[in-house]
Amino acid sequence: MAEVMVRDGTWTFDGEILRIVPGRNRSVKKLRQLLGEMAVPLEAVSGIAYEPGKKGGRLRLRLREGADPFTQATRGRIAETADPYQLTIDADRTGAAEYLVDEVRNALVIEQVPEGPCDRYLLPGPALPLTVPGGDGTATFDGEWIRIEWNWMAEEGKKSAGPQRFTLKDLIGLEWIPNAGLENGHLRFHLRGSEHKLAPKHNPHCLVLWGMDKETRTTALLVTAIFVRLPHPSATSDPRLSLEAAPPPAPAGDDDPDALLRRLRELGDLHRDGVLTDEEFTVTKQALLRRF
Repeated sequence: MAEVMVRDGTWTFDGEILRIVPGRNRSVKKLRQLLGEMAVPLEAVSGIAYEPGKKGGRLRLRLREGADPFTQATRGRIAETADPYQLTIDADRTGAAEYLVDEVRNALVIEQVPEGPCDRYLLPGPALPLTVPGGDGTATFDGEWIRIEWNWMAEEGKKSAGPQRFTLKDLIGLEWIPNAGLENGHLRFHLRGSEHKLAPKHNPHCLVLWGMDKETRTTALLVTAIFVRLPHPSATSDPRLSLEAAPPPAPAGDDDPDALLRRLRELGDLHRDGVLTDEEFTVTKQALLRRF
């Protein structure tokens, strides 16, 4: 048994399973804490490394392509510090970290685990149900049904279309574009037999995203939960089953005072409507004010 226990979390390896438990202090990203304990089977691992630093170092786990739905869903869309497969090592635990690395590497050789891609997910998705609070509505997934409810900030076209409700059988893919600068992101659901060419704010199958921390966390979990229930990428050639296609929108108008004032008004509306907590409202408002 090899174990590394530090403030950032605990990694334990028993020869077959690498258990990852995030720390509970405030420095640990909330997304990692929401994911909770993760049991990574050895067959899902492609490599592990310890990267020394000035005051300790970092453990970094690499998974085989296609083994983990969370990695598939969030690649390039979350901060590196929110990655559950990294662990910050305290200076007095470097020896334990190096020992764990050696144990995992030896097991990979002994068990002859291939480094190539997987044809099925080897890790489960997050617990359900899940709800994403977006800028113009909320999206909920219970394992079978996806529901979108609009709030008062939705455009008239979405309100006229009414609440949306569809199953995984209707879904052929997802498109998650994070926000960039003052440009909103979106979560678009591609449905079988229904292809909207409308902009995200008018598309009834698309939730506008502001990029708040809570919104990003829940979006990451919801997309992961859907991905693990869709056909594995290796089983289909449909590009819409992947989140690789569209890059984030280029930031526009970051220094435009009118755009900043508009975003501040929208922020106040979201806070008053209960979409944002007092803490989220304060932090985001301060970040916007610093742009002036």
